[in-house]
Amino acid sequence: MAEAKSSSKRGAKNKLSAKDAIEHVRSELPQLLGRRVESVLGVGRNDEELWQVTVQVVELARVPNSTDVLGCYIVTLDDEGELAGYQRQRRYTRGQADDD
Repeated sequence: MAEAKSSSKRGAKNKLSAKDAIEHVRSELPQLLGRRVESVLGVGRNDEELWQVTVQVVELARVPNSTDVLGCYIVTLDDEGELAGYQRQRRYTRGQADDD
């Protein structure tokens, strides 16, 4: 009975949660890029129902840090939480305002 009440981190249907997806990206992407994830900008599912996590990475640290070069990456995870792919969407300086 205790087993039936206990829930896994992945929830119903063995699906990955948004929190788990973010944790996987924070641990796996730095190993590929050689740079740490500075912040998470967004998380959601794509048309194929795979998690996509958008993160910000410092690609080039400068002094002062307002001139750091940042990269915005979209990372896709499969249902098991494995990194299925990533792509840099844009590169910009920290002090640069968005056009939106």
